[in-house]
Amino acid sequence: MVSRDVWRKAGEAGFLLASCPEELGGAGGDYRHEAIIIQELAKCGCLDFNIHLHSALIAPYIYQYCTAEQQSRWLPGMRSGELVAAIAMSEPSAGSDLKAIRTQAVRDGDSYVLSGQKTFISNGHLANLLLVACKTDAAAGSKGLSLIAVETDKVEGFSRGRLLKKIGMHAQDTAELFFDNVRVPVANLVGEEGRGFPQMMEMLPQERLTVAVIGLAVIDESIRSTLDYVRNRQAFGKTVFDFQNTRFVLAAAKAEAEVARVFVDNCISRLLDGELDAVTAAMAKLWVSERQMAIVDNCLQLFGGYGYTLDYPIARMWADARIQRIYGGTSEIMCQRRSKSRPLGGAKVVHLAAHLGNAGRA
Repeated sequence: MVSRDVWRKAGEAGFLLASCPEELGGAGGDYRHEAIIIQELAKCGCLDFNIHLHSALIAPYIYQYCTAEQQSRWLPGMRSGELVAAIAMSEPSAGSDLKAIRTQAVRDGDSYVLSGQKTFISNGHLANLLLVACKTDAAAGSKGLSLIAVETDKVEGFSRGRLLKKIGMHAQDTAELFFDNVRVPVANLVGEEGRGFPQMMEMLPQERLTVAVIGLAVIDESIRSTLDYVRNRQAFGKTVFDFQNTRFVLAAAKAEAEVARVFVDNCISRLLDGELDAVTAAMAKLWVSERQMAIVDNCLQLFGGYGYTLDYPIARMWADARIQRIYGGTSEIMCQRRSKSRPLGGAKVVHLAAHLGNAGRA
């Protein structure tokens, strides 16, 4: 697990909140800087270090929806690494279907009393700042969902369960969280009560683009490491690279990597212009994560038996890649139609299947 000391060192080095406005306590860059950090983490095999979740996915909730007082309270600590942030959406019975969330926050004077359980929470074991998706109006469906910030060091009734044992991403502290009548100030409400669902939907394009950026970075690194291996590995009197099949596999992987790069770069440009819609973000997440899994698997095959051992980074890339098709919305969810939520820019969210259907009718 990545230690708090490493988080603080990352803050000292300027790696946290790269895209947060400088006047709010961030580094003053933009999403391109977050993408570069992701690429560099992939090169050194450290994508378990969830800087991208902390900086590119959670910090925007705070500097887009929070009050000036909340921003001044939380963003400097997130920049320094003293605060490690997580967002608690998923529950045992609510994964991609956020409307099924059961965690409740009942208003009691100047506080909310929070009760429920969360699971699959990345940064969950270390996080001392949680954005918790919960129901503030149980009868209002998705309109009753809100986001409430929980400062875990300042409350009672909050506890963490076990660190989940995962196939990959072993250093990423994925945990269960429990809220037993946790009293949180009303002043910790993120944005407006009942606006949690549209807030989460508005952030989905950036979240799904981030999954695609990670996928592209891993594709690049898997090809690089495989080239190094096959150029040095001898078989039947020549290098593995000299076999035509090896060249075909790597040529196809490189071609798909370049296609992915053009698409992801275009998505980043759209995001910076405020024009990245949910359809395009879903396409990027779907296509890149699926190609990442296939390319890493093909690269592992070229390592032979060594690819199945942890002596080479390709094995870890292969195990880590599997989650890319699940978190941020499964590949199957990317192909579904959602008609009511709105992404950045306000356009209707119509996911890939509906988009293709409309194109066919046209």
